[in-house]
This record gives sequence, C-alpha cells and structure tokens, in this order.
Amino acid sequence: MRDLIDRYLDHVAGERGLSAHTVRAYRGDLERFLAFLARDFLGKEPRAVAPADADALAVRSFLAALHRDGLSARSRGRALSAVRGLFRFARREGVVEADPAAGVPAPRAGRDLPRHLRPGEIEALLEAPGSEGALGARDRAILELLYAAGLRVSELVGLDWRDLDLSARVLRVLGKGGKERMAPFGRAAERALREWLGEWEGVRAAAGDGGGGRDGEPVFLNHRGGRLTDRSVRRVIDRAVERAAVAAGVHPHTLRHTFATHLLEGGADLRAIQELLGHASLATTQRYTHVDIDRLLGVYRDAHPRARRR
Repeated sequence: MRDLIDRYLDHVAGERGLSAHTVRAYRGDLERFLAFLARDFLGKEPRAVAPADADALAVRSFLAALHRDGLSARSRGRALSAVRGLFRFARREGVVEADPAAGVPAPRAGRDLPRHLRPGEIEALLEAPGSEGALGARDRAILELLYAAGLRVSELVGLDWRDLDLSARVLRVLGKGGKERMAPFGRAAERALREWLGEWEGVRAAAGDGGGGRDGEPVFLNHRGGRLTDRSVRRVIDRAVERAAVAAGVHPHTLRHTFATHLLEGGADLRAIQELLGHASLATTQRYTHVDIDRLLGVYRDAHPRARRR
C-alpha cells in the first residue's frame, strides 16, 4: 500500500500538475488512511497492508474515525477524495479489481460562511506593519497585494518579479491545476510594491545573492534572502492582527475572502469575481453571495410597506 501511495502522489504531482500544497495534503490523508487500516482495522503492520485489504467498510470506518477525531466535513471530504483518487489510480494500473471507495458517499459539508473583514478592520490591518525598515516594507506589500488581488497565499509566495507589471498594475499568476490568469491590483498595492522593491535588492545582496538582477527572482524574500514560505506569510498576518487589535481568526485566506466580499458589495458581477479569483466553478464563488444579506435586509425593511416598523 505504501508503494501505491508513493506512485499515486508522483502521478498527481507530475502528470496532473497538482500544487505542492495539495500533494502534501493528500499525502497526509493517505498516510492517515494507511495507519488506520493497519492499526485499527486490520491489526497489521503498515508495511504488511496490501491495496486489496481495503474494502468499502474500511473506507466508511476510516471516515467515521475522522469524525470521532473532530475533523470537519470538509476535511473528511478531502480525505475521501484522496482515497478515491488512490483507488481509481490503482484500478487503472491493475493493482485492484474494484474500487472500495466508489460507493462511499461524501460527508455532507455544513454551510459555514467565509470569514471576511469589514472596511474599518481591513484598513487597520493594512496599516499595522508601520515603518520597520526593509521587512516592514515587505509586510505592507504582502498585505496590500493579498487584499488588492485576491491571491491565494501559495500564489503570492510563488510570484517572481517578471510576473508583475507595476506600471500597468497587473500580475500574472499560476493558480490551482496550473491555470494561469491575470490579476489587476490598485495604486495602494503598487506603491507598497515599489517601496518594497527599493529595499529588495539590499535584502537579496545581504544574503550574498545580489548583482544578478531581479528578473525571474522571487518577489517576497525572507530575512536570509530566500523565497518566503506560506508559513512565514501566516506569521506576518499574525503580527499585523495583533498590532491592529483585529478579532482573532484572521489568516491569509481571510484577505482573499475579504477581496471577494468587497467586490460583491460594490456591485461586481459574480462571473467577473469568479475570473478574478481563478475559481474553476461558479458554485465555489457563489459562497460569497451571503455578504449582501445584511444590505438586502436593510433595503427590504426600508422599502417594503409591510416590513416597515410602526
């Protein structure tokens, strides 16, 4: 089974072009599935588990165990997706005759609404880095660009300078599944990026990598001059949240949700927001339609004769 998992992950990374983040998530889910099969379901050592040892009951029991462990329906659904993909691959490769996950229903996800920041909150967050030299300029550029362009954090840290046209205020980004899109950004983000660019070469040179020009180089650097990681962006936002005294629970994706929310509240078309976010399906973008509920209720109460207070 472990050999099958490795082959499958090589397949989705190389041939299907899934992001490194998605592949890591799938690996974690499949390793957890293998551990459950070995320890809890079969009573074997993991190295002794064969793909044919798994059946539909094993898959259902695995999902039940994840539920008992407190995983959300979304996390359980992702784990099931990983297991389904593994066994579809195994069947195509002739490793198993039947797919044990094929008839297992996906967990029903709740209707949790994306967290987003109100205008006052986002302004406080964007101003939080203050003036802290080179890395302060970097942090301001990170926050401004996440909010201005609605980027995923993996897209942000993957940016190279050649992907940005500062004069036109537009960037090229490689999204999920290797899908390329163009994303505009505003003057505030442009100013923050130019300020960071003025510091960038010094940070790169301090790491011993200066002098080669910036074309093709990562936009966002750590203090050692290397490409910034997803985890480092999380820390940047944590510091800004603490300084701005914004409610807890803000993470990099919150700025993407806020981007979409504010566009919709400003009257943007849902299809346009879908393109800007790089969503493959409009159904994913439609999660943001909740944001106008308060405004619509206000309009209704003010305009409908039977809703007015007396």
